[in-house]
Amino acid sequence: MSTTSDLAIHVVDATPTQPWHKPRVEQRRDALVYLALAVVAYAIVMVSGVAGPDGFALVFFIEVLLLTIFRSRGIGKAKSTNAIVSTVIGAGAVVAFAPWMSIFFSLITKGFQGLYFGFLVRDMRVTTPDDELNMGGIGHAIIGSMLMVLIATIITLPLGILSGVYLTEVRGRLTRVVRFVIQSMSGVPSIVAGLFIYTTVISVTGSFSGFAGALALSVLMLPTVARTAEEVLKLVPEDLRAASYALGARQWRSSLMVVLPTVRSGLTTAAILGVARVVGETAPLILTALSNNAFKFNPFDGPIASMPMYVFGMLQIGTEYSLNRAWSGSLVLMLIVLALFVTARRLGGKDKR
Repeated sequence: MSTTSDLAIHVVDATPTQPWHKPRVEQRRDALVYLALAVVAYAIVMVSGVAGPDGFALVFFIEVLLLTIFRSRGIGKAKSTNAIVSTVIGAGAVVAFAPWMSIFFSLITKGFQGLYFGFLVRDMRVTTPDDELNMGGIGHAIIGSMLMVLIATIITLPLGILSGVYLTEVRGRLTRVVRFVIQSMSGVPSIVAGLFIYTTVISVTGSFSGFAGALALSVLMLPTVARTAEEVLKLVPEDLRAASYALGARQWRSSLMVVLPTVRSGLTTAAILGVARVVGETAPLILTALSNNAFKFNPFDGPIASMPMYVFGMLQIGTEYSLNRAWSGSLVLMLIVLALFVTARRLGGKDKR
């Protein structure tokens, strides 16, 4: 008769395998192979008529594709096709990513030359575009852009959220019309928005202003906020609405007290994405706000500066120092847009409700 002491308990460490991950030895070997292919591609570019980074990328891709086809022999049709398609998809991803990296690298290398401590807090009132790069700055343009974007956000955010609520909660007779108009506004060229405000506001008041620029930006910002708010509101479970109705709440109270608080982080993301959409627009500001060389805090008092117009003006002058200032302004604008998108991502993923 056996007892429990006679039983041997064997504990097996069940570690999950990951067959899609190559061992480190194979990864090092592949890295050396790709490095050798890169050297060969560089040599081909140097001795042939193919020149430039584009030619190097094309030759390197052909080499990798031929290597993949050679390695795929004898492993089956399905695995061979998968390897070849994976190589082509990876090359397509690199091609899509390369222009962004090129732009960002150019902004950093060329825009860094004109940056100094006072660049963000000074204006161009007593500085000409041909002065040394340690004079003047983009502070007045930052203030002007922030004023116009703030006014556009105050105008657009309630309208965009109300549009999303109407499309998802009310679902009235005009739902299709409102959705069609919002989708159509998404494709309106920015210069058309500026022309619309020019004919309806500038022609009446007879003066360019930051407020008119904010109205043009709000026209472009509205469809982004409305569409994002609609998609966010669609994520609210129907059980929450049903529970609110079961407690006797009317539709407007249910939307205001239950639905909107549930997705407030998503609505914040919608607002930030709308701001990021319009903060770099130049065409509508040419017809509405123009530009200025000094600090101005009154959006109703004549033309006002903005970061896109600062870059556009410096680029038009075309001298060495003005081009450096244009690159520096572009770098600051790029960093602001990047910060807005990062903030939107963090706020969008913070609330898991």
